[in-house]
Amino acid sequence: MLNRVRSAVAHLVSSGGGARPKSPDQPNAISALPAAPPEAPKIPPGKAGSGSSAPAKTPEARASFSRPTFLQLSPGGLRRADDHAGRAVQSPPDTGRRLPWSTGYAEVINAGKSRHNEDQACCEVVYVEGRKSVSVTPKESNQNQSCWSSQKEVTHDSLVVGAIENAFQLMDEQMAQERRSHQVEGGCCALVVVYLLGKVYVANAGDSRAIIVRNGEIIPMSREFTPETERQRLQLLGFLKPELLGGEFTHLEFPRRVQPKELGQRMLYRDQNMTGWAYKKIELEDLRFPLVCGEGKKARVMATIGVTRGLGDHNLKVCSSSLPIKPFLSCFPEVQVYDLTQYEHCPDDVLVLGTDGLWDVTSDCEVAATVDRVLSTYEPNDPSRYTALAQALVLGARGTPRDRGWRLPNNKLGSGDDISVFIIPLGGPGSYS
Repeated sequence: MLNRVRSAVAHLVSSGGGARPKSPDQPNAISALPAAPPEAPKIPPGKAGSGSSAPAKTPEARASFSRPTFLQLSPGGLRRADDHAGRAVQSPPDTGRRLPWSTGYAEVINAGKSRHNEDQACCEVVYVEGRKSVSVTPKESNQNQSCWSSQKEVTHDSLVVGAIENAFQLMDEQMAQERRSHQVEGGCCALVVVYLLGKVYVANAGDSRAIIVRNGEIIPMSREFTPETERQRLQLLGFLKPELLGGEFTHLEFPRRVQPKELGQRMLYRDQNMTGWAYKKIELEDLRFPLVCGEGKKARVMATIGVTRGLGDHNLKVCSSSLPIKPFLSCFPEVQVYDLTQYEHCPDDVLVLGTDGLWDVTSDCEVAATVDRVLSTYEPNDPSRYTALAQALVLGARGTPRDRGWRLPNNKLGSGDDISVFIIPLGGPGSYS
């Protein structure tokens, strides 16, 4: 994934020039952090995307399990990181070279949900060798001048956003090719952060999220893509292409499952055009299973998957059916832009990236409170403060082991999922210039 984003941005900036990694003590240019659904190897995360997954049925694939290279884990450290019982928090060593901008990172494996930690992360600095490009505007004929009196304005931001979107699409196509050529299955979500020319671009496809905490204020930089948040898009596709439903599902949504005895009765419903509810007469087709069902973390598309955007999953089928789910899953991210030059940032202003393991049990306000509590105990110029913050967030979401599993201080269940967190400082020791 990193290579895809890097190539797309490099091509945009240099008009075909190449991009090369820089040393980690120079400003970071690309970052990404993703999380994959159960049983699917995660492909792009952390700060800058990651590589593709390997065949799962060969000894080489099992041996290829690894954690982010910047963690610098020894063989013993890798075993500890893979321990579901101890769930030790992993962070880059203080003795090694720090991540760009003194970025903090921490992760922990799940409590037994899957064999390995399916989160993956990468952080890399990239620079582009630019070269001048020559553009030629074709002369319009008189008959076209009325329709094309002026050229549409194309902003710099839209070009960067388009490059990132294209990178996601190319990565999804690459995963489709690898599925056919190497029998690689599965999929993943992806959260990518790109810093370019004074602006931060946050691209999200899935249920990982990012927020900025600035002077105590919370600024959401992404949103989750679930069957609930994308209900209308999914229903519209099912309405326009009913063949994708296979005669097994209905694109309509009802407050509860419709029973055969309710045929001919009136019941509340909503379709692809509606945000509210209205009444309709129940017909035979309404007895089919709803395309979108469940609520919250239990919401599913075609009773199968709880994430509606991401990469891969080209071979995913409805349980006990041959119906493919991929047509309803989008690989395109939503990209939000934050202009760093518009604000005077202090060392306590940070961008927080987290996989769903963090956000399932931690609210935005709780994250902001932890940011204030942890950073206030460190000197503003102490670069280790951001790693300490990442560790605190991971520990807070994981909880402590008790007789009934991992528990939070309020005795609620902690996160049993993989948890990965990046803390990117927006001011202070990390320089963006």
